Amino acid sequence: LIDAANEFASYPGLQNDDSAKEFLSRYPLPVMISCLQSEEDVPGLEISLVSCLERVFKTNYGASLIPHYMSFVQVGLQATSQPVRCLACKVISYLLENVHLIILYPLLINCLTNGDELVAAASVDSIINLAKFPEGIEIIFPNLAFRCSSQARVRVLALIAKLFSISVDMASIVYNSNLLDLLVAEIQNTSDVLMTLSALELLYELAESPHGTQFLLRTSLLKLLTSVLRNTDADSILRSRAMIISGRLLTSVKNIVLAIDARLQDTDEYEIALEALGRIGASTEGATLLFSPIARHLVKAAFHHKGRGKQLAALHALGDIVGGNQTELSSDSEECLRQLIYATAADTSKLTPSGMFLSVLQQEPEARLAAYRVISGLVGRSWFLLEIFSSNKIINRITDETNKRGMEARYDCCIAISKALSSSNLLNDPSVKETIAKLEEAIKRGPYLAKGEAQPIVVTAERF
Repeated sequence: LIDAANEFASYPGLQNDDSAKEFLSRYPLPVMISCLQSEEDVPGLEISLVSCLERVFKTNYGASLIPHYMSFVQVGLQATSQPVRCLACKVISYLLENVHLIILYPLLINCLTNGDELVAAASVDSIINLAKFPEGIEIIFPNLAFRCSSQARVRVLALIAKLFSISVDMASIVYNSNLLDLLVAEIQNTSDVLMTLSALELLYELAESPHGTQFLLRTSLLKLLTSVLRNTDADSILRSRAMIISGRLLTSVKNIVLAIDARLQDTDEYEIALEALGRIGASTEGATLLFSPIARHLVKAAFHHKGRGKQLAALHALGDIVGGNQTELSSDSEECLRQLIYATAADTSKLTPSGMFLSVLQQEPEARLAAYRVISGLVGRSWFLLEIFSSNKIINRITDETNKRGMEARYDCCIAISKALSSSNLLNDPSVKETIAKLEEAIKRGPYLAKGEAQPIVVTAERF
């Protein structure tokens, strides 16, 4: 039996109904189930049978037999053996529209909260599949257990997050079932840092779903995140994660942004705060919100040469804010952006935006890579395009990139400048004709060919 089960389980292709029928004609299900329930210890028997039965039940023929062996499934969900419990959880996936699930579901939840990792994963998969049916939804949501260990609570929260992400309709059911309140409760309980951090990670997953914001902003999570950010006694890692989640979630809530701005004064969390501001500014609404004293801090940090980690974080955040992910900003925001760039340049030794950007382009490759992103986003503004062409040094520097990672960013930057030129009056200006020619030559080289590098020429071979 062990040899036959191993052979069936290890078959490299998909087993079909005929092969399942042939196998069960030699080793009927009652025989295999009886062996699994036997207390006699036969080395390798349990693993072989579990692997074999999993393949059998994946066939249509095998699945059709499951309703006749519901007692085995029910016993399997309560077995002390983790492999058997895992098999029973997987079997339920083939019974999604069966009325017996009303009886089995509490046992499935028990496998989620008390099983090992494999059993818990199998039970989650079955519950998610079950949630795709109207009958399954009616079974699931009134019965989600939560009085359990911290590890089990994390598993239940993870299940809620996965159910929430299935669809807008499912997210609505999760919200109306008050299951998000369980997440709020865990974040409020700051006595267990690991549990709170796990809850914040799951909140980040919810925020990433396309329909996350419309439901999450209806809860008290917004107020809670603000509280975490302002709590100077809270663990730094919790505040850092709360900032990132806020950057993902919120683009128009001033209290959160001001709370993140306050963290710019904390050197340990400075770069995380900058990243969060960049995420907020990646949308039009968020960028508009940031053109205030907060944006002044960020622009200043982007061109501050002390503490390169902070400067890189600020440059990338600025690249997010001025980039092409959002629609055109309001006229007030655009004017605020222009004034911030010029005011920041005036406070440096370079005095002008062109000199300020050239200084960054003369730094190490990582700084140049970030600067290319900022220039690509800003160059669509006519005032900045004029700054780029006010001196040919910037174009000379951009077209002379040799770092492999920077060459692709350099090429994208050249394309952005060329696109901006095509709709400007500079294109016909004789004073910048030579500079434009350098730009066009750099674009022709493509993203991976350095300046002056020989290009291969394909010619017909000469015959002797």
